[in-house]
Parts: sequence; C-alpha cells; structure tokens
Amino acid sequence: MRIAGVVRVAAAAVVSSVLLTSCGGSGDDDGDAGDGGGARKAGRTDARAAEDLKRIPDVGDRLQSRIPKNSRQVVAVYGEGRNSADATVVLYTKSADTKSADTWKKTRSWPAHNGKKGWTPNHRENDKRSPVGVFTLSDAGGVLADPDPARGTGLPYTKSAAFQAPHYWPKTHWHDFDHVIAIDYNRVKGTPPNDPTRPQGQSKGGSIWLHMDHGSGTSGCVSLSKSGMRYLLRTLDPKQHPVVVMGDKAALKS
Repeated sequence: MRIAGVVRVAAAAVVSSVLLTSCGGSGDDDGDAGDGGGARKAGRTDARAAEDLKRIPDVGDRLQSRIPKNSRQVVAVYGEGRNSADATVVLYTKSADTKSADTWKKTRSWPAHNGKKGWTPNHRENDKRSPVGVFTLSDAGGVLADPDPARGTGLPYTKSAAFQAPHYWPKTHWHDFDHVIAIDYNRVKGTPPNDPTRPQGQSKGGSIWLHMDHGSGTSGCVSLSKSGMRYLLRTLDPKQHPVVVMGDKAALKS
C-alpha cells in the first residue's frame, strides 16, 4: 500500500473479472483544449477568474454544497448532454495564497468521454450511463507503474497485471486501464480500484473510474487522454482532499 507515495502491488489474481464490467477507453490525445488563447485572452480569463471563481463554475447549489470544505482539488466533468457520451474534464485548485485561499483556479482541461448512453442520477449495473454527483478520489492503479513514484505524495497506487483489459475486446481498448483513478462510487476507500466490494449492493453498479480514452463512450466511467491521466496522477494529493463533480451540464446546474 502506498500512503503518501509508497506503491502497493496487488496480486495478479485480484478480481480480473471486475474488468469485464468496467468501462473502456484508450487513445493518446494530448487534450489540453481550453488552456490557451494568447496573452490578452489569458489576461481577461485571469480577471474573470479572480471575480467569479469563488465557486466551481456552472455547478449549482445542490452539488456545490456537497464539495467538502477542506477540498482544494476538484475534477469537474462537464457532460455535453443527458444522453451524450461527450464531456470535458477540468481540474480546479484552490490557491495556496492566504489572500485568495477561497478562490478556485482553472488549472488544466481535457476532452473526455462518459457513459455511452449519457448520465443518470440513479446509476444501475450495466445501464451504460455515468452517475451524477460529487465523489471523493482516494485510490489509483493500473497496468503501468505510477508515473511519479518518487514524489512522496499522490493517491495510493496499485500496479497489477490484473487491470489488463481482455484481449477479446477491440484492440483500441487494450490500454484502457494502463492508468486508472477510482471514483468513490459504491466502493470501499483505501482498497485497489479493482476491489469488487460494493457496499450498496451489486445492483447499484460499481468500478466507476477515471481512465484512458479510446475516443468514444464507456460503460459508465470517465475517460481522458493518457497525458491527462498522468497529469492527474502527478497532481492529485490526498492532503488536498480531491473530489470529482460530474454530470451532464443541466444536472450540474440543477
């Protein structure tokens, strides 16, 4: 187990069957859309951020109130529509400057995908929709090693061949789980992402992850580029109490 930087290695036998019901995605778009725009545009954006980002943008009071007060890192997933598989992932961080300690900063964004049938506030096993809500981010893992194991912080990371996507899946999906971050929906925190325990029961589904994208919808996870996943793995810090706020745009605002 890695707490604040120690790598835990799971046995290869750990629940490979869970992968059959996990979602898929693999593709390596750098995906930094939304970060640039030139000096003048950046200046306007910074001014607007200083004025507006006391909250996570485009998230209504219902979900905003569920973001823990001590959270300083929010991964926001903005789905295009209730029945759409297209989304954008944005990382927001709270400034370490005490003068602006309550101000969120847009750090990075990436094109993404969610469940192939869209979103639902009542996720069920195999409904092909991603759950709407606010969830903590506690554990990570994958086929590949932690991209930054020496840093000394970061989500506990489990490297195991048990994450490997089955090779009877399309070849485009084989690298889906090279890196994953478990979304704490119907799972036990402090366990590898592929631990099958589902506290709310099997019917509520599970194995909802952030993972690598293959260019189309998933079975319920959120997928983004390899570079995006590696950035999040290097950046998310348990001491900052990271969470994901996710849903289609209308649900997020409600």
